[in-house]
Amino acid sequence: MDAATVRERVTELPRDPGVYQFLEGDTVRYVGKAVDLRARVRSYADPRSNRIGRMVKRADALDFAVTDTETQALLLEANLIKRYQPRYNVRLKDDKSYPLVQVTGHEFPQIEITRDPNREGATVFGPFTSKTNVETVVKALREAYGIRGCSDYKFANRDRPCLDYDIGLCTAPCTNEIGREAYLADVESVERFLGGETDVLATPLRREMEESAQSKEFERAANLRDRLEAVESFHGGDADAISSQSDERTVDVLGASVEGERATVARLHSERGQLVDRDRHTLSLPDGDDVAAVFGGFIPQFYAERELPDALLLSERPDDMDVLDWLDAEGVSVRVPGAGREATLVDLALKNARRGANAPDELRALADELSMSAIERIEGFDVSHAQGSSVVGSNVVFAGGSPEKSDYRRKKLDEKNDDYDNMRTLIRWRAERAVAGRDERPDPDLLLIDGGKGQLDAAREALTEVGWDVPAVGLAKAEEIVVTPIRTFDWPSDAPQLHILQRVRDESHRFAVQYHQTLRDDVSTELDGVRGVGPQTRRKLFRRFGSLDGIRSASDDELREVEGVGEKTVASIRERF
Repeated sequence: MDAATVRERVTELPRDPGVYQFLEGDTVRYVGKAVDLRARVRSYADPRSNRIGRMVKRADALDFAVTDTETQALLLEANLIKRYQPRYNVRLKDDKSYPLVQVTGHEFPQIEITRDPNREGATVFGPFTSKTNVETVVKALREAYGIRGCSDYKFANRDRPCLDYDIGLCTAPCTNEIGREAYLADVESVERFLGGETDVLATPLRREMEESAQSKEFERAANLRDRLEAVESFHGGDADAISSQSDERTVDVLGASVEGERATVARLHSERGQLVDRDRHTLSLPDGDDVAAVFGGFIPQFYAERELPDALLLSERPDDMDVLDWLDAEGVSVRVPGAGREATLVDLALKNARRGANAPDELRALADELSMSAIERIEGFDVSHAQGSSVVGSNVVFAGGSPEKSDYRRKKLDEKNDDYDNMRTLIRWRAERAVAGRDERPDPDLLLIDGGKGQLDAAREALTEVGWDVPAVGLAKAEEIVVTPIRTFDWPSDAPQLHILQRVRDESHRFAVQYHQTLRDDVSTELDGVRGVGPQTRRKLFRRFGSLDGIRSASDDELREVEGVGEKTVASIRERF
């Protein structure tokens, strides 16, 4: 995407806060947030760093989502980065998320701040942008209502109230200082506040602040004032209601585009008023179906194994009365908004659907060309060595068209200058682990071998020997020919199915070479102890000549071409060999 294209695409963007994505095919390469989408994205026509410049050149599409506030854009950006792991975004290694407040499903519920809600039956509120603010509010809630913060283990093993009871943070249900019915009534008040009823906590805090001021306890009154400010801003700073209905906690916005026998449905998903996810889905349909018919078919299929939202915002009402009756019976509000914020979101979903209808689907195209029902997960393999020394194999994984780096594996192989046998050994290692259940990763839909017919035949021999039934193809680098057991494909250079295979092949090659260079540079060799050959010079010699045999057979002039190698060093090398 060049500067002119960026400026042209910018005209499609509103001047609202939101999140934008640069895509290469269907792969998200960069996610960013903006107070003004149009102004922010326009700056990418003249990127300020080489890294972002490379990203823009590789991108061929631009997508965006509008939010009501900058805070919501921040949260949505974080969710999308975690989901797609874009190559050009800075990503935290520990992958922490924004804080949430969790009220457990215990007989006497506990309140806690968490980044990873995993308690069965718990009610979760958030996410929130300020952990400090959350801590202040949770402490105020505990002081006002006495909800416990201790673990279930400590709760079950108390025979007398703890310090939290003495300082007014807990009403000690563990030792029956409060009955269960009264305790649950306090829990309900806490959940009402976390659900948006600010006065549940603000009113008693304000009353206590005023009483402290009248009693001339000014320091306490000031502390309560600060706490009251945090409480009153708690929902105002973090909430961003997509729905105008306060009792609708989850809302899905659907837009559909129909082109011939194919339809694309785009979904925006909101939880507690916050836009947290977005996706697109493709449907095959008979000629003549319109958007109303698409929704009538899509909704029951999509939500058959998913929890229904509280509300569906649609661009058109489904034409199937049975679907509408089912949604009504399940308590789902179905609306086709004509104006306002909800209509804006439906328009956004429609734009996403229309883009999706025109975008190439690499994995679908690849599955069609290879006569497979579907391809979601691809594993790529390559072998790297230097004339049979420091032989290594790489195993990379792509899921949904994107690398899954946590599933990458590498293998040090026996030193052998035989590309076919090395590939056979690498694939046998992977297959044996899969068949024996020693590999925790799911089986792939397709194996991609870096190489032509020889490497593919060797890989398939290993698969047959072990009995691992997974399809495999090869990609020959020189001609970019795709080799299968029954035929070869010479696809055009712009074919989307070729692009995905090239990315997997290039990544497996990079990962193998990286490991090979690490081993080659770190091994002890006959050059150790040679005068004038330190670690840096040794690395340069190996990178120039590939192996000890290559160094041994090099002429004096060739050796001197290596930086740091002079007459005395050449003489020392000759003496050692």
